[in-house]
Parts: sequence; structure tokens; C-alpha cells
Amino acid sequence: MRSQQTASNSLVKQINKSIVFETIKTKGPISRAQISKETGLNKATVSTMVSELIKASFVQEIGEGKSSGGRKPVMLYFNPHVGYSIGIDLGVNYILGVLTDLGGNMVEEITIKLESTEFTVVVSQLQAVIESLMNKAPESPYGIVGIGIGVPGQVDPHDTILFAPNLQWKNVNLKQILENRFHIPIVVENEANAGAHGEQLYGAGKNIKNQVYVSIGIGIGTGIIINHQLYKGSSGISGEMGHFTIDANGQKCSCGSQGCWELYASEKALLASAEKEKIATSVDLDFLYEEAKEENPKVLNLLHTLGENIGIGLVNIINTFNPGVIIIGNRIAKFEHWIINPIQRILDERLSIYHRENTEIRFSALGIDSIALGVNSFTIANFFRKHKVQMGVE
Repeated sequence: MRSQQTASNSLVKQINKSIVFETIKTKGPISRAQISKETGLNKATVSTMVSELIKASFVQEIGEGKSSGGRKPVMLYFNPHVGYSIGIDLGVNYILGVLTDLGGNMVEEITIKLESTEFTVVVSQLQAVIESLMNKAPESPYGIVGIGIGVPGQVDPHDTILFAPNLQWKNVNLKQILENRFHIPIVVENEANAGAHGEQLYGAGKNIKNQVYVSIGIGIGTGIIINHQLYKGSSGISGEMGHFTIDANGQKCSCGSQGCWELYASEKALLASAEKEKIATSVDLDFLYEEAKEENPKVLNLLHTLGENIGIGLVNIINTFNPGVIIIGNRIAKFEHWIINPIQRILDERLSIYHRENTEIRFSALGIDSIALGVNSFTIANFFRKHKVQMGVE
């Protein structure tokens, strides 16, 4: 009985500390008295929790605030510079890394091209990016608290990469390799889940209850948010909507199926079409973007077709989930100006009015950074959880 009571008291204390921390983080600078009023916690509890947070360097005092009579209150604020975190978007043909403080504010960003998808080559380049970001981190009490990696593939609850078809990886324990190298906690997450989380926290999905993030790069992945929570399915690998079949007798896909949506509506599909049209001897997304701005008719036609194909997949998503918002992200999102009209036309033609009027199409507010910032936020949350502080508790 005593052990149960102790555990219960410990849980209550953790909840109270989390409530106080979240109040300071979201509403600071704020006084102890204001925290008590905002949360309903008594002043003694607030004072105890604040003292522990100050001792841990998570909270700092910044002088006196205005007084309505009597002694001026000491104001408190969240110290985001107590440590730093690294988020990595591991693409099929690039690595994008960000260094942020513990408030998610970006300090540094690095992007490099991948030389190969061969595992040892990727790991070598990945370690180089991480080391470069670590070297740029300012001095802080906790240093680098974690590293998050967003990958284009299926990731199990233990962070093992089960299958990444466009990288041609199976059953890869990238987490263990990097933890052995850096001796820092590592999080490995599906890139679309990371992007969905990033947009929900900082971008186009903020305050949206039900949403689907569609990551369109070399392949297509989706991150699903239901009732503000990331939905992962029974074994953690939901959201593989890039492998919806949209052509029963279509092209063979690297996943083993055929006619998959991503074969017709991805960066890879766009580049393949550009090569087939012989638009130039060497074609990449940046080249196509510049040609689109110059109104190259062949490129505009390719983007129109791409938009239609994206729209066909979105029809399936809307009919299945009825989300409030669909967010299109990753590298294709920069072509918004040229693909939004054909997307909207397909939705207007193929959806019932009841589905169409309740779903808004948005493009990523974080641009190419949504995946890196999203997976980075998982590492920050894990760090605070380790220190008995749960983020997002109010």
C-alpha cells in the first residue's frame, strides 16, 4: 500500500511539474502568482516546482515585473539554450540536418547530396553531417541532448528500419550504429510521420485536429494526425499511402507491388517524365523549377500532369479519412504555383460535395524543414521526459 501511495505521489508531482513547466514555456515571462492563478495549483506547490525547474536550468528568473501594489513579482521564463538537439531528414538523394535549441528554434542547417544509397556510404555521410552540426552547437549545461533521424521507410516501435524501398534497405538498425558512435540518444522515425508532427507543432497543421501530411519526394509517404495525435497503426507502420494502387496493370514498384501512386505523382515520376521528353541532357528539381518560372511549355505540361496525379491520390485520402486539412510537403511543395490548380480540379471532379467542402489543401509552412524539425522535436520531448517533465501538459 505504501509503495502504491509513493508511486501515486510521484506521478502527481510529475504532472504538477509538467503543468508548471508548460505554463512558463507558453506564457512566460510569468510570475509564480500568475502560474498559480492560471493552473489552479496552490502557491506552495508552484514554488516547489519552480525551484526544481530552476535547479535543472530549464527555467530562469529575469527580474521584476509590474506590481498592482506591494512587492514586485519575480518573472520566470523557459531557457531554451539549456541544451541543443539535432534533426536529420534522410532523403533518397540528400541529407538535410538542423541544429536547434530546446525551444525548436533553428541555429544551423546543412544540406548535402547523397553520393549513393549504399548503406555504409550513407552512414558515413550522415555521421559527417551530425559531427558538423555538433561542432556548431554553443556551450550549454546539457550539450546535445538527442539526435532524430527521419527516414523514407517503415520503422518499427523499436526504431528499426524494417523496409525502405527507395533506399533498398531492409531490417537496418541505424539507431544502434549511431548511438554506438555518438553516445547520445537517437530517435529514428518515418519521415512522413516526422513531417506531420513538425507541421502540427510549428507549421500549417497547427491547431488542426485531424490532418494528413503528404510527403512528396522521390517516393510518397503520409503522416496521419487524428484528434491531435500521430496515428501509427497496430505495429507502427501506417501511412504507406504512396503505395495505394491507382493503376491495376501499372508499372512495377520497388515495394514489390505495381501501379503505386508514387510511381505517377512523385519527384521520381516528374524527373522520369522530363527525361522522356528530352527537356535537357541533365535534369533535376532545381532545373525544372527555374524552367517553370521561365514558362517552358513542356515543363508546365509535366507539372500539370503531376498535379492531376497527385490529386487522384488525395481523392482516396479524403474519402478514407475526411481530414480537416491535407498538407503537401517535402521537395515537390515548392511547385505549388503550378500544381495546385490541377489538384483542385481533380478534387472538384471526383469528390462528393460533402467531402470536398470539408477538407482544405495546404502546402507546408516549414518548406523542406518540416521533417527535420519534426523528428528533432521527438528527441527534445524524450529529453524532458527523462527529466520528469512531460511537454504539452496543461
